[in-house]
Amino acid sequence: MDNRTVYTSASRPSVLETNKVLRNTYMLLAMTLLFSAVCAGITMAVGISPMASLVMTIGAFITLFIVNKKADSSSGIFWIFAFTGLLGGSLGYMLSFYAAIPGGPALIAQALGGTALIFFALSAYVLTTKKDFSFMGGFLFVGMMVVLVAAIANIFFSVPAVHLAINAAIVFLMSGFILFDTSRIIHGGETNYIRATVGLYLNIYNLFVSLLQLLGAFGSDD
Repeated sequence: MDNRTVYTSASRPSVLETNKVLRNTYMLLAMTLLFSAVCAGITMAVGISPMASLVMTIGAFITLFIVNKKADSSSGIFWIFAFTGLLGGSLGYMLSFYAAIPGGPALIAQALGGTALIFFALSAYVLTTKKDFSFMGGFLFVGMMVVLVAAIANIFFSVPAVHLAINAAIVFLMSGFILFDTSRIIHGGETNYIRATVGLYLNIYNLFVSLLQLLGAFGSDD
């Protein structure tokens, strides 16, 4: 059984501790999202190349391992900003592409708005109802594995319909992860606010990217 979801009354964090983790998580999440947006703006302004974008993405996920290792120390704050800065900066090329097409800025704004709406609505639902969504962990893991295999396969086959299906699946999976990760914080499954921030940040990042690609694909039909 997954030890993240099993707690005794003695080991369960107090309401005060849980609220502190939740508060610190949302505060750090807001700062990292703002920092990512600034980095994306900078890379858009300098005209980042596709190769540089790929290098930044790879660098971000290498840094992610360091973040998880340093999450219990004060240096974890520096590393999470390094991680989110690299990942945010890597968006510069994609955002520049969409900004340059007719109606592109509106598509970006719609993706941002949709991401914010989904995140706040789902988070508010969990925070209000206090429901435990830990049962979704297995389903979400399997779903991500299926999406990953499909994405790798589609690199070779390049089927547009499959690409759209993958992005739609990611939107649903990230929505599920928002419920799952927020629930874990509330119910004491995650007591480290740096790791909690990383989880929610990745949910939001992937949700935004997939929404933008879906909107771009359907918008191009106009």
